[in-house]
Amino acid sequence: MKVIYKIVPEPLWRESQATGLFRGSAVDLADGFIHFSGVGQAEETALRHFHGQDDLLLVAFDGDALGQDLRWEASRGGALFPHLYASLDPASALWAKPLPWDGTRHDFPEGWKA
Repeated sequence: MKVIYKIVPEPLWRESQATGLFRGSAVDLADGFIHFSGVGQAEETALRHFHGQDDLLLVAFDGDALGQDLRWEASRGGALFPHLYASLDPASALWAKPLPWDGTRHDFPEGWKA
């Protein structure tokens, strides 16, 4: 299992849980795919794209279970990032944990890389 991560505003995630469908954030919808990060990318993604934001969740998924709609594509500096070209059922998440802002950086949950 290759775990990948999505940083998402908690209200958007709760709404998707209520409807049973996650299409992504406004940026995802504009780009035509859902942006994910690998284990070595999530902290930099939080810093670059969510700096100072609170009320976020770190949501983990089994990337292998997302099938052929998940593609690893070059992005920042040529690094391969996981992009999902489909919507998903939020029930497929392995877990969702708070990602609070501590005034300097996001405080990633203990054991999130396990």
